[in-house]
Amino acid sequence: MDVYKRIEELGYTLPPAAPKGGIYKPVKQVGNLLYISGQGATRNGEPVVSGKLGSDRTIEEGQEAARICTLNALSALDEYLGDLNKIKSVVKILAFVASAPGFNSSPKVVDGASKLLMDVFGEDRGVGARSAISTNELPGNISVEIEYIFEIE
Repeated sequence: MDVYKRIEELGYTLPPAAPKGGIYKPVKQVGNLLYISGQGATRNGEPVVSGKLGSDRTIEEGQEAARICTLNALSALDEYLGDLNKIKSVVKILAFVASAPGFNSSPKVVDGASKLLMDVFGEDRGVGARSAISTNELPGNISVEIEYIFEIE
């Protein structure tokens, strides 16, 4: 299955790679693993979904934020690899969800990212290990930030 075709079939397009927000590499390769720096719910460096889940944002809005993070990660990978079809599997995602006190549904929010990866790569390749952490603040008041680890051929 062609990854680009699948993204298009799902109704998505890859955005331009996000501009860097500090001193780091967007993608760091170690052996056949690619570590993707935290990707926020931004477009062109500007927040798309901001505020805290549980007070300012709904779970559904958080899931959309998680999908935006994932599309940004795929853009960073595309820029680094030149071909997303080289991805063998999703190894892990580590997600941070800006949460109001008492909000304990971060895993439901992060399902937005997990489902998109599963839909793009299939269940065997697209579902990896995962952590969903609630936090009080994220950069630029974004609602979700996610790091990724991918395995390549």
